[in-house]
Amino acid sequence: MPKTLFDKIWETHVITTRPDGASLLFVDRHLVHDATAQAFDMIREAGLAVRRPDLTLGTADHYANTAGSFDQQPPHLADMALRLLENARKDAFPAYGVGDPNQGIVHVIGPESGFTLPGTLIVCGDSHTASHGALGAIAFGIGTSEIAHVLATQTIWQAKPKLMRITIDGALGSGIVAKDVALEVIRKIGSAGGTGYAIEYAGQVVRALSVEGRLTLCNMSIEAGARFGLVAPDQTVFDYLKGRRLAPSGAMWTQALDAWQALSSDEAATFDREMTLDGAAIEPMVTWGTSPEQALPVSHCIPDPAAEPDRLRREAAEQALAYMGLRPGTPMTDVAVDRVFIGSCTNSRIEDLRAAASVAKGHRVKVPAFVVPGSGRVKAQAEAEGLDRIFRAAGFEWRKPGCSMCVAMNGDIVPPGERCASTSNRNFAGRQGKGARTHLVSPAMAAAAAVAGRLTDVRKLASEA
Repeated sequence: MPKTLFDKIWETHVITTRPDGASLLFVDRHLVHDATAQAFDMIREAGLAVRRPDLTLGTADHYANTAGSFDQQPPHLADMALRLLENARKDAFPAYGVGDPNQGIVHVIGPESGFTLPGTLIVCGDSHTASHGALGAIAFGIGTSEIAHVLATQTIWQAKPKLMRITIDGALGSGIVAKDVALEVIRKIGSAGGTGYAIEYAGQVVRALSVEGRLTLCNMSIEAGARFGLVAPDQTVFDYLKGRRLAPSGAMWTQALDAWQALSSDEAATFDREMTLDGAAIEPMVTWGTSPEQALPVSHCIPDPAAEPDRLRREAAEQALAYMGLRPGTPMTDVAVDRVFIGSCTNSRIEDLRAAASVAKGHRVKVPAFVVPGSGRVKAQAEAEGLDRIFRAAGFEWRKPGCSMCVAMNGDIVPPGERCASTSNRNFAGRQGKGARTHLVSPAMAAAAAVAGRLTDVRKLASEA
């Protein structure tokens, strides 16, 4: 029978299936970071060790201080990175500490190193692991006990999800990028619309995206309730991977490429749910509430909860506006911001930094603004291209790699009551710090907000330049 891409990858990883339908799956790649120390403690207590160090890769990211060198880190942050390196030493798997040129956000270093490959099954103790599906993999986040299980066995029990295909056809307009597409998808299906599904993204818009753009799109799948997001690999992916330091090479590359070229959904494959969007209708997006689904084109006004017929959604909107300190009917472009954050596993790759720098060039920021590269390699490339000089000249603070202000567990926070235009993935209450108010935007939109001091349509800013 015709099969979907997800079916093809899933079936090659099933070891056995229980009567309840859950399958024991082989794990090809396991990514760990500095917030997974507890799982290592669990296997130590059980007298176990990492079963496949060669399939495990670690990095410091969540607790990495992005302001200074390792020896300047607060002790409690430095300790988390040291524990990761100590566990890596004990079990002989590679791990990158703060200051290592390969260190960075786990969902950035996996693809950029070639550790993430098409057709693989990838897990990590982080909900945005779906990012790696951009290269044609099944990738999902897992909890602490599951991490310990994978460390000890290189397998995981998982129930197969239902399948959804979101097709985005047409062509994106000028200034519209993957982050806008992701927010529009979430706005349309809701923050629970993908619950229980694996989402395959398809269509002309998706095919036209770079690997970086696809990573952003798949990254945000969890914000629509889906643990899995993936795109069929194509020449764009193959060109991206060729020559990367952990990718296959020589005869192994040829063999791998032959296998990867068969990874796509069959023409007659069926999905449990289908959705289609017109890419040409998507505008620069910005969130106004405390959920990624509470988003609108920047050209719109803050919505009035009274116009929402569903009681639960109306109450959620009222609570969100109260937290955000916003009034219905206010133009989005009248909303002033207190600071800007450009970074996170969603938008910290070289393409993202180039887009932000193109907006920042020749301007000066009106509010404090961070630019945090996603990895040491991204940082080095940006500096080789002179992007850091553009940011610094505009008044942005150029920092070291890490999760930074996305997760606010590393010293980088938005102060209470302040409003931040952020390229991160979540605008939950308190996500960027207690009382912080977050507006999710693309990198170019974030840079525009920094130089304007308010939420701004980047297309208008460009036309005025």
